[in-house]
Amino acid sequence: MVEGIESFFTVIAVGFEVLGALAMVVGFIIAVVLAVRSLRRSGDGHAAYLLLRNTLGAAILLGLEVLVAADLIRTITSKPSIEDAVILGLIVLIRTVLSMSIQIEIEGVAPWRRALLTSGGQLIAENVRRDRAAEATAVAPEKPTP
Repeated sequence: MVEGIESFFTVIAVGFEVLGALAMVVGFIIAVVLAVRSLRRSGDGHAAYLLLRNTLGAAILLGLEVLVAADLIRTITSKPSIEDAVILGLIVLIRTVLSMSIQIEIEGVAPWRRALLTSGGQLIAENVRRDRAAEATAVAPEKPTP
């Protein structure tokens, strides 16, 4: 019975790992598409680069958050040992430091100084929203003046 539960949660953890990797891959694709569209629309390479960098950073953040969840599920549901706890602690510490570094790079401010909490998914959604708004503005026909 215990082995069945452990294998079930192992499958769940692997699913989270796949989701984390997919979040990064899909985020990379979204970042490239948004940057190319921005470059075509405005011709401003620097703005396109910043958009690419911020969106890709947000995707990596989201993926890291999901991978930490996978590690927690895997460790909690496996046979407990000091070695596993230390390994989990190191993995979570490394991923947390990476996440904080990326977040500081994207937002220009330490996470504990932000007024509002923003996840990687929210940052990607905000960049997609901005892109759609810019596209709508660029495509909208001008109204003739009377």
